[in-house]
Amino acid sequence: MRWDKFWKTGGAIALGALGLPVLARQATGLAVRKLVYSIITEKYEKNLWELAVGTGRLTPEGLVETELRAAAQDYIERPLGTRRKYNYLDKILFNAAQLAVLPASLQCPVDMRVVIGPASARPLKLPIPILIGGMAYGLALSERFKVAIARGATLAGTATNTGQGPWLAAERQAARHLILQYSRGSWNKEAAILRQADAIEIQLGQGARAGAGFVLPAAKISQQVRRRAGLPAGQDLVVENRLRHATSPRELAALIRRLKEVTGGVPVGVKIAAGQDLEQDLEICTAAGTDFVSVDGREAGTHMSMPILEDDFGLPTLIATCRAARFWRERGLQGKVSLLVGGGLITPGDCLKILALGADAVYLGTAVLLATTHTQALRAVPFEPPTQVAYADGYYSDRFNVEAGARSLARFLKSTVREMEEAVRALGKTALRQVGPEDMFTVDRDVAEITGLQLAFHPPGRH
Repeated sequence: MRWDKFWKTGGAIALGALGLPVLARQATGLAVRKLVYSIITEKYEKNLWELAVGTGRLTPEGLVETELRAAAQDYIERPLGTRRKYNYLDKILFNAAQLAVLPASLQCPVDMRVVIGPASARPLKLPIPILIGGMAYGLALSERFKVAIARGATLAGTATNTGQGPWLAAERQAARHLILQYSRGSWNKEAAILRQADAIEIQLGQGARAGAGFVLPAAKISQQVRRRAGLPAGQDLVVENRLRHATSPRELAALIRRLKEVTGGVPVGVKIAAGQDLEQDLEICTAAGTDFVSVDGREAGTHMSMPILEDDFGLPTLIATCRAARFWRERGLQGKVSLLVGGGLITPGDCLKILALGADAVYLGTAVLLATTHTQALRAVPFEPPTQVAYADGYYSDRFNVEAGARSLARFLKSTVREMEEAVRALGKTALRQVGPEDMFTVDRDVAEITGLQLAFHPPGRH
């Protein structure tokens, strides 16, 4: 098909816009008939429909990323994680307590408290089981945004996580409970910084990046971030693939002991991406004396990661949760070592299902980012993505209102927990710790096998 046929069609349509409706109708009809005739008679190598066939084999995301790779000098990175979903959690449903089981009284308070690292010298006690996931200052988010998250977490009563970025004193000041990530970078290793944490999370991997590190080129590092990370001028910021002084079970155990001594006994945990070797990784972590383990499923988000790491690595969050919970039961770790789970959790239902399956607390990341941005995203859209008000190098980051962001996040967290409380009552329970697999069922045979939940096709006791 020649392109002049295509442009004739467009020209015919333009006649109508010039106020010539009769001529436009006739011209448009003629042009469309010629276009359709060409499509249904010409061979594919000359047929415009070949474009539709080619692009139809790809998703919109696949099409755009193919073009981005064609323009890239090296590799591409995608924000916020994978779009590939298994939707396992959607196939799990809660029971409805009415007569056989009575719902709890509407006025009955619901205990949502959680303790991170119950066996540690200084356990982290929180009134709600939702934690703010690690999002890094400087490497991802601006100082304003990190402070807003810290203040919002404080208003809601929970803990926030520093992520892998350099220490931010303003975040510590704004956060009542702060979990410090001990990253695979060179910063945040000083005793004076470690002692300010309420818990320490040794970061060995994450769901959206597996165990891979990254390099932030020197040209992209601001002077403030460079100073806080302790990097000399001209040096890249590097997060290694390995934590150099913890590459063996013995070294990991020694690091955990040292961190407990330095901090006076705050909970020290390990964060890992959930892989097929999950049980072996958990064995190493728990044998090393960790107080908690953070398991990150493949649906987790991140500031930027290669699509292959986001799409093609790791266990889905539900599978990771069930395998980890089984490990906890078999090893008798409940009440001794805390199991934290994150990765693509958005709704109150997502959170409560993961908690009922065995997690002690859950991490939220992308949902927190969106809730904190809230209406301030309108400063960027429609011409820029909403994250431009949040990112450290975002076009509108300097216009982000910290107090408004904190209030938005606090409302989101409180609303989420309020829904979970009502769900606990609707199950006939009065405490989060009372909710378990027996309160759920599934409509999917694969999910039944993964979780051990009752299939909805049969009444209780029948299979």
